[in-house]
Amino acid sequence: MPNIRGCNLPDDLLYDVENHIWFREMGDGKVKLGMTMVATALAGQLVAFTAKRVGKKIKAGKSVATVESGKWVGPAKSAAAGEVIEVNQALVDSPSLANDDPYEAGWMIILQPEDWDSVKSSLVLGSAVTPSYEAKMDADGFEGCGA
Repeated sequence: MPNIRGCNLPDDLLYDVENHIWFREMGDGKVKLGMTMVATALAGQLVAFTAKRVGKKIKAGKSVATVESGKWVGPAKSAAAGEVIEVNQALVDSPSLANDDPYEAGWMIILQPEDWDSVKSSLVLGSAVTPSYEAKMDADGFEGCGA
C-alpha cells in the first residue's frame, strides 16, 4: 500500500486524485466511492455527511454528497455518472467514520455507473498513484496526513 507523506492509499482502489475520491469495483457492475485519507486530513474532523438520495442520477463531475468539517464544507464529486444505489447510513449517523476508517467503514455511496470503462481509464490505480498524489500535494501545499 502506498504511503505518501503519512497518507495511506490502498493498492486495490482506483483514484480520482484531483477530487480526492476513491473507487472500488464491487464485481457486479457497481462501484463504491469514498474520500481518501488525504481528503479527510485536509478537511479535518467531519461533523456532517449528506448524501444524494438513493435513486438519484448523478452527472460525471458532480457531487454525490456534501461533506462538512469544522473548517470546510464542500462537495464530494464523482468522476463517474450513474445512479445512487446505496448510501452509507453509518456515515450519515457518524461522519467521523471517514476520518477513522476512510477505506472501509467510512465509504460514502454505492453507484451504478454509466460508461464505467471510459471513466475507469481516467482513474489512477493505487499501485501507481504515488507520483500523481505527490504532485497534487505539492501543488496544494499539503505536507501530509501526519502533519
